Amino acid sequence: MLKIETSTGAVVYRYKQGILEYLLEQSATSHFWGFPKGHVENGETYLQAAQREIWEETGLKVQVDNTNFQVIDKYPLANGNQKQTILYLAEVKGDPHLIKQDSEVSHLDWFNFPDAWTTLTYDSLKNILKKANTFLTINQR
Repeated sequence: MLKIETSTGAVVYRYKQGILEYLLEQSATSHFWGFPKGHVENGETYLQAAQREIWEETGLKVQVDNTNFQVIDKYPLANGNQKQTILYLAEVKGDPHLIKQDSEVSHLDWFNFPDAWTTLTYDSLKNILKKANTFLTINQR
């Protein structure tokens, strides 16, 4: 029977000198670039898991917006299971100090949209970035 493994996280963004920037991380184990995310633990809501995972991987305490934007990325895993990743938006104010989780993250940095687009490893993540960027551009503060 097909098992669905669920992770959750967010497209973390900030405005720096009026420029929209995105926080991307490079996995320490598989070396792909993506968004902060991780597995949902027993008893957690998707929102709680997203906030915890972002804090663990980046050192950022964020308020995840689960009302206006949500994208689900699904793909098959090598073990035959299906992976489902639910991503929200999370804004960071100012220029906070990033603290990467060395066991899971090798690099952590801010990128403008064009650089984030070329840095992301998978097309599905590029599509999520495009959706987030379009949403944020249309709904600018």
